[in-house]
Amino acid sequence: MAGIEKPMLLEIPDSFQTERLIIRAPRAGDGAAVNEAVRESLAHLRPWMPWADHEPTVDESEESVRRGAARWILREDLWLLLFRKSDGMYVGGSGLHRMNWSIPSFEIGYWVRKSLEGQGYVSEAVAGITDIAFMAISAERVEIRCDTRNERSAAVARRAGYSLEATLHHDARNTDGELRDSYVFGMTLNQYLARKGVQVTE
Repeated sequence: MAGIEKPMLLEIPDSFQTERLIIRAPRAGDGAAVNEAVRESLAHLRPWMPWADHEPTVDESEESVRRGAARWILREDLWLLLFRKSDGMYVGGSGLHRMNWSIPSFEIGYWVRKSLEGQGYVSEAVAGITDIAFMAISAERVEIRCDTRNERSAAVARRAGYSLEATLHHDARNTDGELRDSYVFGMTLNQYLARKGVQVTE
């Protein structure tokens, strides 16, 4: 298919569920929950996330989610918040970023609050978001990129069925300003359909 010329007119689910999670677009009022999780996890996030360079105020987090809601409507970025079904706890963040609507292609990013690390929530979210990207937005390609030192992030990509396509050397700087290497994991629509047992022709 051709690329998407008018992404603002595209109907994209702004809320969906996986086994344990409610995954949805940011809304006004989400700032306090996001702030609590970020402050809990700041030391855990700082090595990997450029935005984790200081402890945000609740107002800063609220501004961030409202900006995220606006960018969602404009289809400039599709930030997604992860909430646990059982009690509504904010689990972490993910979403579809760095989109190229002419393909269309996206990059999935993710993080989980420190107290819930290692419980499979990110892997569950990435699987669900991958489904949305390919089945609801007609993506042709989805990527996951991470610092080669971030073994947990790379493991998530592998569990979700993404293939390691490249290692980029000195392609960016880490949060300390040092040059870093990056893994590029990818999945195409045909690869996704093949994983789902749908026969495709190249």
